Amino acid sequence: MIKYFIYCRKSSEDEERQVLSIEAQLTELREYAKQQNLFVVKEFYESKTAKEPGREIFNEMLGEIEKGSASGILAWNPDRLARNSIDGGKVIYFVDTLKIVALKFPTFWFEATPQGKFMLSVAFGQAKYYTDNLRENILRGIRQKIRRGELSAKAPLGYFNEPRLRTIEPDKKTFHKVKECLGAFATGKYTLTAIQRKMFSLDLVGARSGKPLVLASVEHILKNPFYYGHFQYRGEVHQGSHKPMISKKLFDKIQDALVANGKPHKKRGEKGLLYKGFAVCGECGYAITAERKIKKSGLVYHYYHCTFKSRSQKCTQTRFLREEELTRQVQDMVQKVSLPDEWRDAYLKKLESENADVRHSSDLFVQNLKNDISAISARLHRLTDAYLNEALELVEYQERKNTLMAEKRTLEEKLGDFERKGNHWLELMRNWIIEANQAGNLIKQENLLGMKDFLVDIGSNRRVAAGMLLAEFKMPWRDLAETSVRARAFGAGEVNLSSNSELWRWAESNRRVY
Repeated sequence: MIKYFIYCRKSSEDEERQVLSIEAQLTELREYAKQQNLFVVKEFYESKTAKEPGREIFNEMLGEIEKGSASGILAWNPDRLARNSIDGGKVIYFVDTLKIVALKFPTFWFEATPQGKFMLSVAFGQAKYYTDNLRENILRGIRQKIRRGELSAKAPLGYFNEPRLRTIEPDKKTFHKVKECLGAFATGKYTLTAIQRKMFSLDLVGARSGKPLVLASVEHILKNPFYYGHFQYRGEVHQGSHKPMISKKLFDKIQDALVANGKPHKKRGEKGLLYKGFAVCGECGYAITAERKIKKSGLVYHYYHCTFKSRSQKCTQTRFLREEELTRQVQDMVQKVSLPDEWRDAYLKKLESENADVRHSSDLFVQNLKNDISAISARLHRLTDAYLNEALELVEYQERKNTLMAEKRTLEEKLGDFERKGNHWLELMRNWIIEANQAGNLIKQENLLGMKDFLVDIGSNRRVAAGMLLAEFKMPWRDLAETSVRARAFGAGEVNLSSNSELWRWAESNRRVY
């Protein structure tokens, strides 16, 4: 008597949702075996797609057949056994070698004859064709959605999948909460663990667990371009049609904050170490830490130095930097980007007169932005042509495209802001002039924490090398620092705007910043 194995399979994927459930298959096959007087010795079932080889239960069943535990299989349909050429070929090979002498299907006829094996191979081929064709149809639909700017995936936190229109819309319950967290992280005052706690306090938790989001999920949210209007699909950035949550400018600030504060910090030990975590070692890139020393006289000193955690290279920065010396260098750095009262008054006066001829320069500014956007669009088209002509590898194409898409988005936001606010840049620049002038007050008041936070806001890449504090200022602070150094070198810190017209040319050249 032939011994049979019952095999049932149900994929959880959408393309097989019309197939009977495993329980329904088992019920039907048991009834069929009873009607046909088939001797079933074991039942195998699993929930896994058969598009690719590697099903554990299926391979276990074939292993049992090789051992001779059974020589027949009872399944609902041939496509339950295989939807790929490797598994289908194994079944036919077992039939050829008489390891399988009988295959029974309630919906398909089979006999171990040349005609029967041919029809079985046709059935397996049809199953594979159905899967391949369905995959192409699905990919074609996804590509069409991408052309429309729609992400074909689960909506990120703050949005939801609209089932009727099949779009991604803002979630009224979480949209503004996520936006608040993104804005908070962009200030640079939060670490990943701190923003994780803030999200939890706003009830932004794991969908299933109800627990705080894991740090990897928090970091993914902070890096997701979906929030400023783009989305990624298979490593490639596309323009989205959904409502952005934040601007590209704010997204860039978040990325800068991630570089500075992205790694979880251990719980702080001693308090009063003002510059701990403020900078990194200029040689190995690891954090600058602090030590508290108490002399025999009872005086307390704070020293800053490299943590020497690098394993790949031996750091030679053995010099310790006293807090008083580091404070002096912080003051000097703030002084470089502070605007003297004479410069402030001259700038404000010049700014008032700017309203007279601002219309012409505004039109020119808008046209330059539009030209830059058109130039990037043309570069994107050429890049796509180069990839289609196999002049570029996929990875290189994606990297270049993603960079150009980000640049284009930044320019589009600048253009949109300018067209919406008109000459709002004049007011923004007035505010910047006052802010730069107020930086000097931080020095006069000896506000150490204020000076430290000020440098964090206007610069990046703070590092200590050979006992010297270095940093890179953002625009327009960088140009102010360079101009200030030149001015003080030639004019002892007092510069007349009319005799040094390059200062105002510098201000005019940086309108794009605003």
